[in-house]
Order: sequence, then C-alpha cells, then structure tokens
Amino acid sequence: MSEMQGNVPEFTVSEISGAVKATLEGRFGRVRVRGEVTELKRYPSGHVYLSLKDEGGKIAAVVWRGSVSRLGLAPENGVEVIATGKITAYGERSSYQLVIDRLEYAGAGAMLARIEALRARLAEEGLFEEARKRGLPMLPEWVGVITSPQGAVLHDIRTTIARRFARNILLWPVPVQGEGAAARIAAAIAGMDRLERKPDVLIVARGGGSLEDLMAFNDEAVIRAVAACSIPVISAVGHETDTTLIDHVSDRRAPTPTAAAELAVPMRLALVSDLAHRAARLGHGLQRVAQVARLRLSRAAGGLPDLPGMVGIARQVLDDRGHRLSLSLPALVAERRGQLMERRHRLAGALPPLLARARARLLAVERRVASPHLAIAQRRGALAVASGGLTSAGRAPLREARLRLGLRVLPRAPLEALLRERRAVLDGLGARLESASYEAVLGRGYALVRDAAGHAVGSAAGLRVGERLELVFADGARDVQVLGKTAQGELGL
Repeated sequence: MSEMQGNVPEFTVSEISGAVKATLEGRFGRVRVRGEVTELKRYPSGHVYLSLKDEGGKIAAVVWRGSVSRLGLAPENGVEVIATGKITAYGERSSYQLVIDRLEYAGAGAMLARIEALRARLAEEGLFEEARKRGLPMLPEWVGVITSPQGAVLHDIRTTIARRFARNILLWPVPVQGEGAAARIAAAIAGMDRLERKPDVLIVARGGGSLEDLMAFNDEAVIRAVAACSIPVISAVGHETDTTLIDHVSDRRAPTPTAAAELAVPMRLALVSDLAHRAARLGHGLQRVAQVARLRLSRAAGGLPDLPGMVGIARQVLDDRGHRLSLSLPALVAERRGQLMERRHRLAGALPPLLARARARLLAVERRVASPHLAIAQRRGALAVASGGLTSAGRAPLREARLRLGLRVLPRAPLEALLRERRAVLDGLGARLESASYEAVLGRGYALVRDAAGHAVGSAAGLRVGERLELVFADGARDVQVLGKTAQGELGL
C-alpha cells in the first residue's frame, strides 16, 4: 500500500491549477467561439460577464473593461455571435472561461434577426410613422453632410450640388463602419442639431457594402438620434437595394448619395424655367383681367347718359330763362307802377269824403261831452257823496258808489288772497334783488374800486403810478394811491 502511494505523484492545489491553466492556454491559445449570448451582466467596474451556449454546452466568458470599447458590437442576450479571445482557467473557483476581445455576429441570419427585432420594437414606439416625417426645404442655404471624408460619397454630393444649384456645404466627418462608428454618427447628428446656425437639410450617407459594414446605420443610438433631430434628414446608405433602419426613421430615403443631393437641392435651370413659365402665365392672366375690366367699363359707359349734352341743354334752358326774365321784369315793374298809380288816384278821390265823415263823428262826441273838466267834477262829487255815506251806511253804499263810478267790485276774500299773493311775489323779487346787489358781494369780503371820477375799475392795465383810488367796503370807504407794479406784474397800492 505504501509502495502504491509512493508511485503516485503528489501535487499541490496551486500546481494542479497552474498546470490546467497552462495546458488550456497552450493547447487552445487564441480561439473563435460561436454561440448564443446569455446571462449578460454589466458591473460598475466596467467589466462585462456573459455566457456562450449552444445545443450541447455552455462556456463562461468575460470582457475586461479595456476591451469593451473595441468589441465591434454591443453584446445582447439571445444574439448568436462569434467571440474571439483566449481560454484561461480561474484557479480559485476551479473553472475556466473565455476572455473575449472581439465580437461579431454569427452570419447574416443573426444580424438580420437582431435588426428585425430592433425594427419591430422601434416601430411600436412610433418612430417610423409617416406623420412624424417633415418636408424638405425648397432651396436650402446650408446643406449638412455626415459621412466619411475619404471616398467617392462626399465627392458625388459636392459635384451634384454644384451642378444643380450651388449651396453651402457643412461637413461633419465620421467613420461609417467599424468599432465606435455608430456612436460617432449619433454624436454627429446631435451636434448638427445643436449648432447656432443649423443646416437647412441634413444628409447622412455612405457607399455600399456588406450587411456587416452597414450595421452602424442599424444601431439604436443612430436611429434615436435621427428621430430626435429637428433638421430634415435624408438617408443615403449603401446602394439602391440596401435597406437599413435609418431609412425608416429619416424624412426622405435616397437610393444613392447622388440621389440624396438631388433631393436636397433643386435644379437651377428648372427653377428658372418654372419662374419664366409662371411669369408668362401671370402676364397672360393680367391681360385677360384687364380686357374683361375694359369690356365692363365700355358697357357701363354705354349705359351712362350723355353728360356733356345734358349740361349743354341745361345751359340753353338757363340762357332762355335769363333772357325771358330780362324781358318780363321791366314789363312787370311797369304793370305794378300802373296799378299803384290807379290806386293812388282812387285814394285821392275817396279821402276827402272819409275825412268829412270822421270830423262829423268827432263833433257829435264833443257835443255829448260838454267839457272834460265838467265830467271830472261830476265824478269827484259822486265819490265824495259815496265816501260820506260810508260811515253811516257801511259798505253797501261804497259798493253802490263804485258801481256808479264804473269801478270793478271784488269780493273781500278773493281781494285779500290777491293781496297776499302779490305781497309774496314782491317779497321774492326783493330777496332776489338784494342777493344780486353789490352791497351783498361787499359783505362777503370783497371791495369795490373806483377812480377819481367815481367809475368802477375792473382792470389794472389802465392805472398809472400815483393815481388816487377809492376802495369801498361793506362798512365804509378808504382812499388809496397806486405805488407801482408787484413782482407778479400787478399794481401795488
């Protein structure tokens, strides 16, 4: 038993682990492993841990932080890839793993499946809807171009724009394939949108290539950058038969870079021809409008009366009326003068008899009234008799005397009411007269100014220095003398 144990070599754990590691790394060295990505984990340290599996097995893999940016594609669960790296052992856990430094899709089928899955997910978000797409400007002043500075793409775009209608071109150079190309393209689109002077239209272009070469334009970051851009975007990626996801989200899709330049800039000769055609149509239209207006004016003028003829007729009528008036006025004056003379003669013949009849009526009145003095004496006597009988007989004889004298007799009560009414009216008029008198104004603190002649003075303009005046107050008068003008230009007393 001891002999058997002495024939079996003895190793330490570290020796076994090191031997296994050396065997794996020496036997396999650098390998390419095909499998489906699963158990993907990203750690805060920047390392990425995952597993590759197929129908018969699974192998653990790791991507160190320094290799993540150089992988070529971002690993995703469920995507079949070809991982390039080396096999190594991890002695502390008695396990082995694949250290990956490059990833690529495992054939066109895997890439197409990934593209289709991304397309379906973005379509559900509405990024490909036609309602989001914007129209292109008719004649842009600046055309932005995102493409590689090398190659024929940029040359084709420049020559096409110069041939059709020379415009300003703003180039943002980017790599269009390989590691980091998608991130650079997305950053360029966002950078164009942040410029102070943005391009009027943006072309994202590259030449043809394999599906793997065009994968940068199927990247989700690029698609979302185009969707968020406020500038109308024209995609021109690959040849006419190539289709990438950027074609679905862009506002226009061009089959080639040359076609993209033709979409962005119109043909100058076509614009000039179109303007000439429109100008000709506009001129013909204006001529037709003018002809129709002239025809309507002619018809309207035909329906109007002959104004010069009407004015001429009116002038003839006016001249005729003036001539007839000049002839009829002297005749009318002569006729009126004859009528006046006739009436004068008739009045002269009828006036003496009329005067005689008036004198006769006057003599008859004089005979009836012998003398005015006698009539007055008779009235006074009757009044004395009536007054004397008033003390003995009361008011009745006075009433009879008034009746004999022909005076109006009023009842006592209406007479007293009439007196009260007249007294009230008189009191009111007296109050109004008192309020309007200048003595009432003087009583409110004013003074009346009179000159030496006693006339009221209403203005200082006519007064002279040294002139004597009289100030009349409510309680008396005082003499004053004009001394001169005050600071405000008025005379001082």
